[in-house]
Amino acid sequence: MKIGIIGAGGVGAACLLAGVLRGSAREFVLLDRTAKRARAVAEDVAYGAPVGAPVRVGHGDYPDFAGCDLVMITAGINEKAGGATDRSDPEGRLRLIDANAAVFRDIVPRVVGVAPEAVLLVVTDPPDPLADLARDLAPQSPVVSTGTWLDSMRLRTHVARRLRVDPASVEALVLGEHGTSEVFVWSGVTIGGVPLPQVLRARGEDAGGFREAIEKEVRYANIAIIEGNNASQYGIGMVCARIAEAVLGDERIVVPVGAYRAEHGVTLSLPSVLGARGVEDGLSLALAEAEQALLDKSIAALRTARERALAPAHRPAATRSAGVRPVC
Repeated sequence: MKIGIIGAGGVGAACLLAGVLRGSAREFVLLDRTAKRARAVAEDVAYGAPVGAPVRVGHGDYPDFAGCDLVMITAGINEKAGGATDRSDPEGRLRLIDANAAVFRDIVPRVVGVAPEAVLLVVTDPPDPLADLARDLAPQSPVVSTGTWLDSMRLRTHVARRLRVDPASVEALVLGEHGTSEVFVWSGVTIGGVPLPQVLRARGEDAGGFREAIEKEVRYANIAIIEGNNASQYGIGMVCARIAEAVLGDERIVVPVGAYRAEHGVTLSLPSVLGARGVEDGLSLALAEAEQALLDKSIAALRTARERALAPAHRPAATRSAGVRPVC
């Protein structure tokens, strides 16, 4: 099993490190626009790899992706460089579409030219409209975005911290866009199978205040991390490694990753069956009326973002003239 990673910045390096430590595949190939950087990151990880499962860690160019089962695309302008770290900005990550759509128009055809059977995992922000673009550029390739799986893990973690329980005992989902319009499915949150409202009543907690505080922490978790460490990378790296394992192992686990939904005409996150060919099925979820209304708004925002990502103006030539280069 072989994984390719495009982009040797913070996110790409984190994906590589997490995949190697978890033994997600037997071979990894790292590519970056700056070949020297890809070589340095790959060598650094390779030197520590013998402490774990047997893997091969290399670097190279697009021809070296031949035989990849999955390719992670992490290249593009990140949130800090792209000015997407303002909590009051309703666009959030969507502000990065213009620059990163042009990067994808250059990258995706090169990947499918040498690895036509690979599942394309879109990690670059904003992942959902960029997944729509990747699907448009490579209609025969399975395309998955990281979606809201990391957001859901953040929600589980913050709920667990407040209740002083293990996050593994918390079931919670964030759906829709990986971004400002994401939807917190509070109606489905359980703690060891016990509905959250029942737990909060038993503890004398105010449900409204509980939800409001946690939503704020989760919605802006990436910005808080960037403010402290310049980039949000390790959590998404671990999630990407887990997605790769589910694909390479044809696990058919149900997780909130992004996939194109014909009924909505856009890529978004809903409970999805993840296996060898990416998202192979989706499950219906009954939401509370207010949650469904929020999801409808998220879908509308993603449709607008999709149109923007697919606009012909976003061509590689425009990227070069603007001096845009992959940095994350």
